[in-house]
Amino acid sequence: MNRRFAISLVLGVAMAGTSLLTGALTPKARVPQAHEQFSLESMIPQRFGDWTIDPTVVPLQPDPEQQSVLEKIYDQTLSRTYVNREGQRVMLSIAYGGDQSKALQLHLPEVCYVAQGFQMVKDQEGELPTGFGELPVKRLVARLHERNEPITYWITIGEHATKTGIQQKLRRLAYGLSGEIPDGMLVRVSTIQANDTQAWRVQDRFVTDMLGNMAPRDRTRLLGAGLAPAAEAAPAQAQSRHAAQAPARG
Repeated sequence: MNRRFAISLVLGVAMAGTSLLTGALTPKARVPQAHEQFSLESMIPQRFGDWTIDPTVVPLQPDPEQQSVLEKIYDQTLSRTYVNREGQRVMLSIAYGGDQSKALQLHLPEVCYVAQGFQMVKDQEGELPTGFGELPVKRLVARLHERNEPITYWITIGEHATKTGIQQKLRRLAYGLSGEIPDGMLVRVSTIQANDTQAWRVQDRFVTDMLGNMAPRDRTRLLGAGLAPAAEAAPAQAQSRHAAQAPARG
């Protein structure tokens, strides 16, 4: 066999093998099945507890340049303001993206608010206790002139609520190594209020009321399936401890 031809043949086979391997290892976005498709508009109740929609107040909207970027990232968005009988208003914004690859990852509030001229005066991690598990959240305070806006938000990557930053990247990497590009959800609630501690308390109550009035499948989608086992295990563990401590009868 001609030596040059043999070398070309070996190189060709090697390149073909590399191409097939790369294709096999390249993460692919999972196509949602019919039963997994949903609408944020119908998923979130318009009325729950003593909260109703207030159409006179619109949550912070992105500027045109940001909007064009967000339209590439997100498949669905929802923005509403709710008010209760005490006159407390909570702004709710939810964004869902079916492709959380590196180029199309969630656009975090820290970026959105600062890009529109706000100063981020507080930025801390927290836990929001729900009846369905401890939800890892970010607590922010954004300020623009006289407007002081405490914010609570959380994100889900695939089926898990996760902290932003390194944990978010590791979660996305884990999906990538499994050959799958996860979807993502960002849920943000905020109020315009001077006292951030009081504002976060109102926001926690709002989130608790909202979750408690959602269909189980929709709630799981909003929180991530990862919280459900812990929430279900807690009552069982408590019952087990109670049984162990109960005096014997008979």
